[in-house]
Amino acid sequence: MAKALTELFRATIERELRELQKLSDEAAAVRPNGEGSWSPKEELGHLIDSAANNHMRFVRGALDGVYRGPGYAQNDWVTLHGYQEMLWNDLISTWLSYNRLLVRVVANVPENRLAADCFIGGNETPATLAFVIEDYVLHMQHHIDHLLGRERVTEYPSQVAAAARAQAF
Repeated sequence: MAKALTELFRATIERELRELQKLSDEAAAVRPNGEGSWSPKEELGHLIDSAANNHMRFVRGALDGVYRGPGYAQNDWVTLHGYQEMLWNDLISTWLSYNRLLVRVVANVPENRLAADCFIGGNETPATLAFVIEDYVLHMQHHIDHLLGRERVTEYPSQVAAAARAQAF
């Protein structure tokens, strides 16, 4: 399982790197849905923030066998970092370096720790570390699909679960 997650992760970042590099700095600064929406710069910045938050989850789950920690206020993080004012190539470089580090972490997670319980935010129902890793990679793919304006945007497990919960109520 760890090997499959590592390969999914590695293949995703290497494949998408070429696509991200095709965007110009000017195009990456455009907010396609107006002032209240994220530009591709801000959306990739969100993925850097997501990497930072998930880094602790992956490491603590692997080392401690359980993770308990906060969620994060994604809009506030994006604003505080000022991603809109950064150069697109610098954002790509930061995203790539951080995710290559996380690939190494995932590759070194002991197989038995993939079942570690992860409690994120106020959620009292744990997810397994394996789920958190897979969800992270598919979440990344979802945002890259979106920021590149692809016709088909990947759904990820927690997004599907949230939609199912919403339909149940």
